[in-house]
Amino acid sequence: MAWRGSTTVKDRIFACLPYLLPLVEGLGFGGSLFQQFPALQVILIPLSPVLAIYGGIPFAGLIIFFALFMLVVRNEKIAHFIRFNTMQAILLSIVLTLCSLLLRVLNPVPGVNFATETLANTIFIGLLVAVVYSVAQTIMGRYAEIPAISDAVYMQVR
Repeated sequence: MAWRGSTTVKDRIFACLPYLLPLVEGLGFGGSLFQQFPALQVILIPLSPVLAIYGGIPFAGLIIFFALFMLVVRNEKIAHFIRFNTMQAILLSIVLTLCSLLLRVLNPVPGVNFATETLANTIFIGLLVAVVYSVAQTIMGRYAEIPAISDAVYMQVR
């Protein structure tokens, strides 16, 4: 749905980059999947430079979050396509934060270890699907429509 004008290749590349934020933050949810299926660790190979930077700087996630929000989403000089995808990546990151809080609440309850592990795996797979779908749509120059999240993005990005 490229109703805001056509997108250039440069815009498409820059619009894909913010999806690294939720992907890196969501890797913790896939810990048990990576243990059970070591072949999935292939996903981590291209992300290793980003993981090194992200893990090496204290509060890197929070700094990146505010930088993207203030410098990209609120800057109307940047193309709408880039701002939309950046805000969508930020909202995916916020959803992940809420999911991690939910898992922390459920974790001390005895007898639900299997349930929390299954929930964490489901969150990771859902995140992976959402990020791959969004990046694929962005590369094609389309707006990635994720139910509820995209509606919230359209309310934020004008």
